[in-house]
Amino acid sequence: MAITESTLTDWATELDHKTPQEILKHALTSFSNIGISFSGAEDVVLIDMAVKSGHPFRVFTLDTGRLHAETYRFIEKVRTHYGISIEVCFPDPVAVEKMVNEKGLFSFYQDTHQECCAIRKVGPLRKKLATLDAWVTGQRKDQSPGTRMAVPVAQADKAFSSPERLLAKFNPLANWSSEDVWAYIRAFDVPYNELHEKGFVSIGCEPCTRPTLPGQHEREGRWWWEESTKKECGLHVTPSK
Repeated sequence: MAITESTLTDWATELDHKTPQEILKHALTSFSNIGISFSGAEDVVLIDMAVKSGHPFRVFTLDTGRLHAETYRFIEKVRTHYGISIEVCFPDPVAVEKMVNEKGLFSFYQDTHQECCAIRKVGPLRKKLATLDAWVTGQRKDQSPGTRMAVPVAQADKAFSSPERLLAKFNPLANWSSEDVWAYIRAFDVPYNELHEKGFVSIGCEPCTRPTLPGQHEREGRWWWEESTKKECGLHVTPSK
């Protein structure tokens, strides 16, 4: 059947009280051309669930060129642990070269992170999503109170859809907390980024990520020089109408 925005809205309501495993199974069985976006602890939980579901799936990750060494080791650890292929997406080298030559390597400290993220993250993601009918993310409502509290478990991805093509997006962990994620990781011995043992909670590019202090929200370690309401890179922002 043709998947419409109305269909996805209905699914969001129907699946909202289901377990992440049930939501993920629904996504994987509804779409054959679907990919799981991988970067952090939540995403590996989804990969673990997908492997255990027995349904086919693809995994992709964004290599911005500015990741921590620990994150590169983490990507390889996940690949070998599950024996899966991870499709690595890279930014347009011409765009990166132009930005760096004109503004230097750390321009985001002066003019916000939006331009750099647009080139290193959003561009490669848009290119990858253009080849998929649906994708799965590890977004949680409590990750960023200013921007993610309304995250549904299923939605039409208006940021990356077009008039000719509707892209479906699933967020199976939307209703989970960080504690839920880590309880699953400990229970099933799921691989995780070694930076978590060094005080990092939300992990992005090396220049834009730092450890958080006890009591700080996890997103305070990301783009700490900017306002708390702007702590998104553009991967999960729906355009204003």
